[in-house]
Parts: sequence; C-alpha cells; structure tokens
Amino acid sequence: MSIPVEHDDPINAKILSVSEDLVEGFQRQPFHIIAEQSGVDLETVIERIRAMVEAKVIRRVRQTLLSTKLAHGALVAWRVPEEKLNDAFDFMAQKDPFSGHVVIRSTDTEVSGSGYRLWTTLKVPQGESLDEHATLLKNIVGAEEYILMPANGVFKLGVGHVRRKSLEPGAKVDAVAEMMTTTVVELDDEEWNILLNLKEELAPNEICESPWKARAEAAGVSEERFFEVCETLDKKRVIGRFSTFLEHVKPSDTGKRVTRFNGLFHWAVPKGMEEQAGSEVGRHHCMTHAYWREGGPQFGDVNIMGVVHGTEKDKVLEHKAAIDKHLEACGIPVSYTNVFWGGRSEIVPSEISPIVYREFHEQYGQ
Repeated sequence: MSIPVEHDDPINAKILSVSEDLVEGFQRQPFHIIAEQSGVDLETVIERIRAMVEAKVIRRVRQTLLSTKLAHGALVAWRVPEEKLNDAFDFMAQKDPFSGHVVIRSTDTEVSGSGYRLWTTLKVPQGESLDEHATLLKNIVGAEEYILMPANGVFKLGVGHVRRKSLEPGAKVDAVAEMMTTTVVELDDEEWNILLNLKEELAPNEICESPWKARAEAAGVSEERFFEVCETLDKKRVIGRFSTFLEHVKPSDTGKRVTRFNGLFHWAVPKGMEEQAGSEVGRHHCMTHAYWREGGPQFGDVNIMGVVHGTEKDKVLEHKAAIDKHLEACGIPVSYTNVFWGGRSEIVPSEISPIVYREFHEQYGQ
C-alpha cells in the first residue's frame, strides 16, 4: 500500500501544520516535537515526511538560521531589459549561491517601480560588500539598475502554508509583533564549523529519530558537544526554526498546488512610525514575512513590506484590505501602497561561506 504524499491528506496536513514553521529554535529531537504537537505518532511522522520529500511535495527539511544575524543581506529589485529577464533569472537562481528567493514580479497597473521585474534576496558573508556583489551580478546579467533594501527590522519570518489556508482576513494575534534587529553576531571557529554542518538540508535517510548524529560526526565532535554548541548558538539568536519546506510554487505530480498567488505588499508610513506599523502588520496570521525596508523614491518611499500567499488572488487582496483597515484604525497613515505579484520563482537557501564567496568572485570577477 502506497504512502499518501499530498499536502492535503488529513494526516499529512496535521503534520505539516506543525512542521512548516512551529518548531522554534534548535531541538535535539525535532521529529519528536512534531509528533507531540501534531498528535501523530513518531513513526508515522518520520515515514510521511520522508515520503513527501522523496515525492518532492516537501522540497527540503532543514534547520534554518537567522541569516540577518550571520551575514549582510538585502532584498534587491533589479531593472533588467525584458529580453534579458529570463536569462538573468536563470543565472541568479542556478549559478549565484548568494541569491536566495528569485522571483519575477508584476503589478496590476503601471506604477512607481513597475519596471523592476526581477526580485531576489541577497546575502554576503560578514565583512563583504552587498554593493560589490550586486555590481558584479549587474554586469554579468546585463541589468540596468538595482536597488538594495536591507532590513532595518524583522517582524515576521515563517511559512505555514497549510495552516494559513483557512485563515479569515484580519485574523491576528493579540499582541503586536516584536521587532527583531539585524545586528550581525560574531562566532568562533568551532561555532562556525558546527553551524555550517547543521544548516544543510537533511537527506531522506537523516529523517529519523536522531537526525544530528551524522552531523556531529561530520563536524568532528561528540553528539553531546554538538548539542551544547547548537544550544549556545540558539541563545545568541542565530538559529531560526526547524522546518519542512513545501514545494509551494510548482504543482505536485497530480497537479495539486499548495499556493497559486504570492503578493509582496508595500506600505509607506511616516518616518518614526516604521516600528509601530511593522509590529501591527506582523501580528496578522496571513503574513509569512514582514520587514522594515526602505525602497526609496523609485517605490513611493515604501518602508514596510510583507508577503502573503494564497490559492485565490481575491482572497490575498482581502487579507491586504483587512491589514490596510487595521493600520487606519491604529492611526497609522499610509501615503503609498501596492502589491507586486510573484510569477516565475525559485527558492534556494543562500550561501554564507566566505570560501565560496571568494571562489565565486575569482571565477566571475574578470
């Protein structure tokens, strides 16, 4: 009898409602936590997650890092000639290890910033220059211009597509979202060694009761020492969540999609109100990401951005309308707002290794 692998299978949905984004920080036995919180027995949790990975319904299982604490990063909007757009997308997604989310976006009407169709996240190792790397990419792909938008504050980082499917517009937590800072944390050699071994996605055979045993061996330390250092890293707030990432862009083999639309929401609020506005936006359950980023005059001086996913465009717009109404009720004026819709997209973890960075610049720097 075959194992069900679709995300909407009742047992899989129970598992995914926890495993997508509710396992916070470093956990010695993450699959035990998923079993406990989902109410599904451990053996079934491991069997189902492994099967979904092999079927490519889950695209990766990994311990995420708070890369804003480990590397210099920014959201980047690129203005690329239309005839070069898909080639630029391919290079960023396939050949630049420092570009993460790569998305071609569009707007419903021609407005400020509509010409910036290619959007990426970019990270470079500590001590390196975002501008230097972006300039190199600009020359490689033939872009006309780029705008770097580093995060001044982070209000929401999550996924939880299965859990968010049934949300009503306006649903939010009782308390405002706390703003996380983006101050880079320095680590020693042992911490970097263990962190780099920790962060790689789990192979199917590592989806088991003790997923970190082989990682400790690879790092050259005992499993207990591996745990101790990971827990120290967690206290330094460089560890994110343990997560199963669904393939939410492409349909499954049977044609089912987790989401169909993703909207990058923009709001421009008065200077001095960015933290308050971001905290109000970030408390809405529908938001998977929410940031304070400065877009500048090309984007109507936007300073609050966030992402919402959904299977219906109208429902995504209903979520935005509810947030707009909430900001108005909080007395936060919005001088500009817009939605940049995601089209073609690829999502890969960004590299943060200084060795890989040097190798890339040696290869393409000429």
